[in-house]
Amino acid sequence: MKRRTLSTAAAFAAAAALLLTACGGGNDGSADSDEIAGAGRQSEQPSKSAEPGTSQEDRPDGVDVSLPVDMQLVFDWDKPEDKNEAAAMDDAANYVRAIYHGIDKRTTDDAALVAYSKGQGLKYGQTQINARLEGGWTATGTRRHYQATTRSTPAGNTVEVAFCVDSTKFYSKEVKTGKVHKGTPSLTDFDYFKIIMVKVPTSNGLWQASEVYVEGKATKCQ
Repeated sequence: MKRRTLSTAAAFAAAAALLLTACGGGNDGSADSDEIAGAGRQSEQPSKSAEPGTSQEDRPDGVDVSLPVDMQLVFDWDKPEDKNEAAAMDDAANYVRAIYHGIDKRTTDDAALVAYSKGQGLKYGQTQINARLEGGWTATGTRRHYQATTRSTPAGNTVEVAFCVDSTKFYSKEVKTGKVHKGTPSLTDFDYFKIIMVKVPTSNGLWQASEVYVEGKATKCQ
């Protein structure tokens, strides 16, 4: 199975055309091995801030990840029994929410993204947000995440969270005019993500996305 990482500026530019899915520059064999890519790396303590007027449910870990009512991110999956894997899965979802929160707030320096990501994961999120900012786009509709699986290192401080994404009902919207652009649903609307989540040693139960791998046009997700 081909895995692609965001390693070049050209790959970053291509990401915008895929409605916030990753395009990559080259293969990374570690994504297909029995070992989890990025395992053993340490996290730094993230900064956190909560915006006033948001509910506790919208700001897990004290960080606002709320979204407008027309931007629905559905996580249709069951939590694993393992406590660490369940926590990593929760924060993988928060990482995705943080990207779209940054898009909605029109900033790549959003506190939520900084809290839930580091390294290449942070760079990926900033690239996705910036692509929307430069194009004058936001998003609307429903983006569904499903068929999630997890696996962790023996130490339990690194967890790979993999899942499918269905964007057939998730559209680009012009910020200035509010015009929604709907295309014909196709295989390009289905992607398979692997996010490497690393536990923050200086925080109680917080996990950060350190690396993101994406397979576009994922037939397994149809």
